Formats: sequence, C-alpha cells, structure tokens
Amino acid sequence: MPRSLIAPASALALAALASAQAAHAQQACVVAEDAADAVVYAMPLAYDATMQTCDAQMGPDSFLRSADGRNFFEQFRVQQDERWQGTFRFLKVFIEQEADGDDGMGQMIAALPEESLRPFVDGLAAQMLAEEIKPDTCEKISRGAELLSPLPAENVGGLVAFILEMVDLDNPPVCGPDGTVTVIPEGPLSEEDEVE
Repeated sequence: MPRSLIAPASALALAALASAQAAHAQQACVVAEDAADAVVYAMPLAYDATMQTCDAQMGPDSFLRSADGRNFFEQFRVQQDERWQGTFRFLKVFIEQEADGDDGMGQMIAALPEESLRPFVDGLAAQMLAEEIKPDTCEKISRGAELLSPLPAENVGGLVAFILEMVDLDNPPVCGPDGTVTVIPEGPLSEEDEVE
C-alpha cells in the first residue's frame, strides 16, 4: 500500500510506541478487531500531527485543510473513547514484550495504570507522528486521506487491519479468524502450494 495512503491511517504509528524486536515466532498476535480499533483511534492523532507539520506546506485547496477533510477526521475523533479498549489490547502486546526484556521503558509503561497510559500514548504518538512526517509528503498524505474519505471510520479501520493481516507484518502479527497468523508466501508457489 503506498505510504501516502497508510500515513494518515497508520496503526503502525501506535505500534512504534514499543519497538519490540523479538523473533516472529515468539510474538503474540493481535486480533484484527483490535488492530482496526487502533487505526480508528490513531486517525485523529495522525491528523493533528500532520496539520502541525503541514499546515503551512499545503495549498488552500488541499483536502486536509478543507471542511470535508476536518469532517472526515472528526468521525474518528468521536469514536476514540469507544475504541480505546481495543487499542489498549493492541498496545498491550508490545508493552508485555518490552516488559519481558531488559528495557526499563517497557517495564515503566507496563506498570502504568490504564487511565494513566492513554494520555501517555496520545502524547507520545502525536510527537512520533509529527517527527515522521516530512514537509515534502504533505500533499501526498492529503491525497491519500481524500482517497479514503468516502469510507466510514469502521471500513478504514477494517481495511488497514485486513492489509496488516495479509502482509508479513511481525511487529506484531495480526491473527486470522482462527487465531493463527496468515502469511502470504513470497516468490513462486511450490508444487505443494499450487491449487489444482
């Protein structure tokens, strides 16, 4: 998926809060619904960070500066409270991995009560997103958001979670419906993989 489409909708921004580098086989997977919740939760954070970096860079006709752009992101903002529990479960996978290692930050985050963790997540995610957005990508992000804008929040979250489930994402992997990780093999299919 082009970076311009993922950037404004990225659950990966929240995933970056805990940079667990454990091997793929040692990682727990997250359910797709929690990944979708994290996407919906992250959208307003991504919008605010983008506007912080890009407001002066975008033309007057940019989607993100328009009423349509603000309204698109507002549908995510009003759902943040109800999406927090899924987002928290999504992040907990990373927090537990960090706490199991030698990293003091992971242990400190794991010790925070849930009500204290949310403002910490919001502040850190907004800061990290703002640092990742480069001025020369502002119009691309705006175009990507405009392409997503006909979709309701539920579909945006579900679409990104589906893409994460289908790619070989191991930070963390997204569980399939049966609770296992689905990985699309790279390269040509072997004789065993071919469908007759």
